[in-house]
Amino acid sequence: MTNIAITHSEAGVIQATVVRREQISPHFVRVTLGGDDLKRFESQGFDQWFRLALPVDDATRFDNLPSKIDTKGYLKFLMLPKTTRPVIRNYTVRQYRAESGELDIDFVVHGTEGVAGPWSLTAEPGDHVAFIDQGCGFRPVPADYTLLVADETGLPAVAGVLRDLPRDASGLAIIEIPDAADEQVTDAPDGFTVQWIVREHGARPGAAALEATKALTLPAGTPYIFTVGESQLVTSVRRWALSERGIPKTNVTFCGYWKLGHSR
Repeated sequence: MTNIAITHSEAGVIQATVVRREQISPHFVRVTLGGDDLKRFESQGFDQWFRLALPVDDATRFDNLPSKIDTKGYLKFLMLPKTTRPVIRNYTVRQYRAESGELDIDFVVHGTEGVAGPWSLTAEPGDHVAFIDQGCGFRPVPADYTLLVADETGLPAVAGVLRDLPRDASGLAIIEIPDAADEQVTDAPDGFTVQWIVREHGARPGAAALEATKALTLPAGTPYIFTVGESQLVTSVRRWALSERGIPKTNVTFCGYWKLGHSR
């Protein structure tokens, strides 16, 4: 569930190769992509997302993908032979370095759970990927301060927002992570507080972040709220903001990146 508009990049399909892989914390693997085709990448900063096409095996092809995933493009994708068709998942740009032509993606990994996480654990330099469409969900409206709420899947997006916000911006970021060692350094404005919440073992993802959000004593004025992560977390934050705090719908951006019990 989301109110983020899907956009399509004029760049079409961008192909890339793995440059390196690094386990940066217990539940995060950073894969760095490179290649000449990345010169066509249109960096937008903040929580910039794209559709990442990943190989299933050595027979996977990327040269016949649709240039965008709209209704027509998705039908074309489904008509590709299953034996050569990649899997596609939405991901966030963690960092793009135009000077070196490199792009980092942080993958949340929980052993063999999901599709993209296990791929990131075995990705090797030279492995091919592609991505289609690009956009940003973070579209703030005039507000007195900003509230960011996410679980670990939303950490790359929130970190990107904190990095690219105006330096005089103020607000609070609540980020739930499965392990204290998963905490990352963020380039947040001085007026921002970043609250890390470590989830208890076996607890529902997002529940602790939601509890912390509901317990907030909000400053005077009207905030802009950006919440991403597990579906129940973001819909609950939105419901709390609208129903309990009377915040206008236009001031809340939300996107369920995944749903508990479903493969990522």
